[in-house]
This record gives sequence, C-alpha cells and structure tokens, in this order.
Amino acid sequence: MTTKIERSSCTSILIGKNASLSGSVIIGRNEDAKTAWPKHLAFNQHETGLKNNIFKSKDNKFEIKLPNEKYSYSSTPEWTDKYGVFEEDGINEYHVAMSATESAYANSRVLAVDPFDEEKGILEEAMVTVVLPYIKSAREGVKRLGEIVEKHGAAEADGILFGDRDEAWYMEIGSGHHWVAQRIPDDSYTVVANQLAIQEINFFSDDFMYSKNIKKFVAENHLWPEDVPFNFREIFGTHDDSDLHYNTPRVWIGQKLLTPSVKQEPQNFDLPFIRKPDKPISIQDAQAVLSNHYQNTPYDLTNPKNKDNATFRPISVATTQESHLLELNGDKMVHWLAMGVAAQSVYVPFYPQGTKVPSSYKYGKETYTTNSAYWVFKLASTLVDRDWSKYGTALGNAQTEARDQVMRIRAQYDQKLAKEKAQDKRINLINKANEKMAKTATDIFRKLSAKLITEQTGDSPLRFKMDPNL
Repeated sequence: MTTKIERSSCTSILIGKNASLSGSVIIGRNEDAKTAWPKHLAFNQHETGLKNNIFKSKDNKFEIKLPNEKYSYSSTPEWTDKYGVFEEDGINEYHVAMSATESAYANSRVLAVDPFDEEKGILEEAMVTVVLPYIKSAREGVKRLGEIVEKHGAAEADGILFGDRDEAWYMEIGSGHHWVAQRIPDDSYTVVANQLAIQEINFFSDDFMYSKNIKKFVAENHLWPEDVPFNFREIFGTHDDSDLHYNTPRVWIGQKLLTPSVKQEPQNFDLPFIRKPDKPISIQDAQAVLSNHYQNTPYDLTNPKNKDNATFRPISVATTQESHLLELNGDKMVHWLAMGVAAQSVYVPFYPQGTKVPSSYKYGKETYTTNSAYWVFKLASTLVDRDWSKYGTALGNAQTEARDQVMRIRAQYDQKLAKEKAQDKRINLINKANEKMAKTATDIFRKLSAKLITEQTGDSPLRFKMDPNL
C-alpha cells in the first residue's frame, strides 16, 4: 500500500553566470523525500487553445485557473499522481528554469498573525505545474508565483529556484501571504538547506522582489524594529537546535567546497546567504556539492565509525529521489538529471527540448522493476551500501565511465546540432541523443549491479571454509 509522500527535505545550489566556469546560469537541487519513491522524466509539449484549463490539487484543495496557452517544458513528476504531480524541476522553451521546492520553516511569531492555509493554499506539488509553462523569464516566474501566494495563500514555507540565460533568483515563502526573492549576484553562488536563508532586503534595489505591504505587515505586528535593516531570515526564520545538526552543516560543507579560503564552523548560525567562489565553478563542482556526504571530513556517513551515530545530516542521503542541475547558456540548455542518490548515481545531460522520453526514464513504481532508470541506479546503490569500503571503488569506476561516455555523446550531438538548421531534423537528433545517453548510463550501472551481485554471493553468513583433507 502506498503512503502519502512528505515534504521534500532538500539541498539547493544557485550559481551566477560569472561565477560559473562556462558562463552559465546554473540552479539545482536534491529532491529528498523517501528511499523508494521513483521519479520519471517528462517532456511536456506546447499546447494552445486550452479551454477550461484549471489545475486542481490532489494534495489539498488548492485550485487555480490557468492560461489557455502552455509552453513546452521538461519535468520530473512522481511515478503516481495520487498525492499530487510533484513535477519539481525543468526548463521551458523560453530557456527559463525552475526548481521547487526547498522546504523551510517559519517561526511561531509570524505564523500567529499570518498562518499557512494548509487547506487551500499552494504547496510544493503544484508549483512547477502552474508556473513554469507560463513564464518567459526568471523574474516573471517570481512575479507569477508571488501573485499566486498573495491571492490564494501558501500552504507551507518554501524556497523556490528560478533561472534564465542571464539571472538566477531565489524566492522564499515565509508565511501564508508573504514572500521575498533575491537575485544571486553574477559573480556569486548560494547553497541552501531547509532554512529561510535570505538576509537583508534592499527595498530600493532591482535585485529584490517581495510581497505587497510586507514592511507594513512586519511593523504593525511588531515583528522587527523599524529602525533596523529588514532581515528576512531573522524576522521569518527559525534558530533552533535541529538547525545546527540538520541544516547549517550542509551550507557549511557547500561553502567549504566552493570557497575553501574562508574558514567557518559547521554549526555557525551566521553563515552568509551569498558567497563568492575561490575559482570559477564547473558543472562537476556543482555536482560534487549535491553529491557530498562529508567525505574527507570526520562526519562522513560511509565511515563505519559513524554508523548509526551521524553527527550532521549530509547533502546526499538515501532519501534522494533525484538530483538535478539546470544549466542555461545562450542557446544551450541542459537538464542534468541523476536518478536516485546523487553520490551513487550519474548526471545525464539531457536536452530538455526533446519530444521522446528515453524508455527507461518513463517507468518505475514503488516496488522494484528492471525496466526503470530510477531502479537501475537505486539497485546499484543498495548493493554498494552493503559494504561501501569494499564496493565503493567499483561504484566510482562505473560513475567515471558513465560520466565520460554521456558527456562525450552530448558533445558529439552538440556539434551535429550546430550544423543542422531544419527544426524537424534537430528534434530527431535531440531525441536520439537523449535515448543514447540514457541507455549508455543505465547499461553501465546494470553491468555494475551484475558484478556486485556476483561478488556478494560470497558474503553470506552461511559461508564455511571446508578442510581440503576431509
């Protein structure tokens, strides 16, 4: 029997275009909820003339009338829509990326005067579906979602990522009807982990957006002194012991990886929202952040000493359903997707403008099946987990092989597409590339699982060394 999926306990990263090695805007997130809850890849096509285009949530009673035209976009929906679609992330035809959501928590002072509308307000499962197909820029995405929150209310505290070819934006919902958003500076990045993170708001800058009358709301309810700079994290957020073990250390390790020159402590409540990297951030650096489990630190969960005694919650965990990085650079857009646990999977650089989903990425239910990409990667994870020290090398070798091969395929098809002008032939090339990359990655991991199963036949507790003289 299936059970309702809980809110995602994710980790997010946003990178400005001048902070990235390739000059790309990059946004990404681990979607963390359950250890066995498959995701699919979808390519949703452009639709016009839609009549009575109304979205009705299956998670609560949120309902909204939508425009009669829907732009094409990629997404990663749940294997079942029984509890909501949870499309979570994607890139649309106007080169706008969105990822939703980074679950967060608001304090009781704020919620006492503007509580969440859990019955009818918008929540995570609906956000990508009702926003991404209807926007042409990251700013437009913030504006559209903000208007929905103000009109319909929000059901929960969330962080939402937006990006286009020029800008990366992080938006946070802090109460039933109030929100803020900040543009990530082009030369900087941010790592967010289940906390309201945006700090001081400049109400006179185009780099900030916010709900109507938010200053008045805060002042009238005596939530913050009027003569002190408006700090959203302090006014709306939480500061408790769980933050010190569950959230803050993930921000610390992300900043440690990308800005190692700055020495900080993992339980520092004052880690900055925005950081500049020590060197340009490659897509592999971003993948390393989302794949991190405190390796090369005393807190690594794969260290037998930390078994059943974890000090801090890592970025990459067994409950990750999928990890994505959405990269935008001129006419190039890449939906990097790692099914299952990022630390034990591989990011496939899909073309989001495809029209045919690779077959294995369309399948997968709650119970293991062999035809599902999610379960291909999850099986390998499960086998490695039996003894990471013994089987981790085989996993690393498979990851390197898959990573090298899919990136080579992507580069080859990028070159072919640069020479092809006919749209129908371009789409055909894109579909072929997506299928080839998907098959290459899953074939390598199927081979890994076969190797691990074969080797693990000797790990039985029933093994007995026979005396050859008997």
